[in-house]
Amino acid sequence: MRLDKFLKVSRLIKRRTVAAEACSASRVLLNGKEAKPAKEVKIGDEIEIVYGVSRLKVKVTAVEATTKKQEATELYEVID
Repeated sequence: MRLDKFLKVSRLIKRRTVAAEACSASRVLLNGKEAKPAKEVKIGDEIEIVYGVSRLKVKVTAVEATTKKQEATELYEVID
């Protein structure tokens, strides 16, 4: 699954266009490297999102095309 779509489906970022812009602006790291919006996400990957001065680091535990709002947090676990 594409990185920008995963960020939207997991609800880490609310809109796919915003997720794509964050990736293009080098605010999203995949496994410690800057990632473009089309980069493939797999189970076990680590995603780090920079929100201003704070950072959120998560590990991908599942990849689903769609999820309900209540189940979105099951796609990742917060680390660090």
